[in-house]
Amino acid sequence: MKTLHFSADIRASRQTVWETLLGRESYRIWTAEFAEGSYFEGTWETGTRMRFLVPSGEGMVAEVAEHRPQAFLSLRHLGFVKDGVEDTESEMVKAWAPAFENYTLTYAGLSAHLAVDIDVTPEFEEYMLKVWPKALARLKAMCEAPAA
Repeated sequence: MKTLHFSADIRASRQTVWETLLGRESYRIWTAEFAEGSYFEGTWETGTRMRFLVPSGEGMVAEVAEHRPQAFLSLRHLGFVKDGVEDTESEMVKAWAPAFENYTLTYAGLSAHLAVDIDVTPEFEEYMLKVWPKALARLKAMCEAPAA
């Protein structure tokens, strides 16, 4: 397992960045870089279980390990979802779970700095290195767009 690091400086308030990052509708837009139609089920409260899915209903299951609004979010990925069933016990899952995905938001002047640290297995490293910068660029553009 390897931890990859990504970041973006965003000219927007902490609140705007956080709400865009985690908002039900805005999440679908910026995560489309990973898979068109991506969405989540659950809430962002510490200790809750969440599902991160694509339109077929497949995806990942995680637990919100820690959530400090507008500052830090840690997701503990626990397994896969396939055909509506969570797999957190198979040998394939045990080979990598738990894996963490952490978001840290700091603010200086007029700019927010969003840092993302994500644990990946070797087979997903190249994909993540290609897609995360695109997803962060889309998130940044959304946050910096003038309000309609």
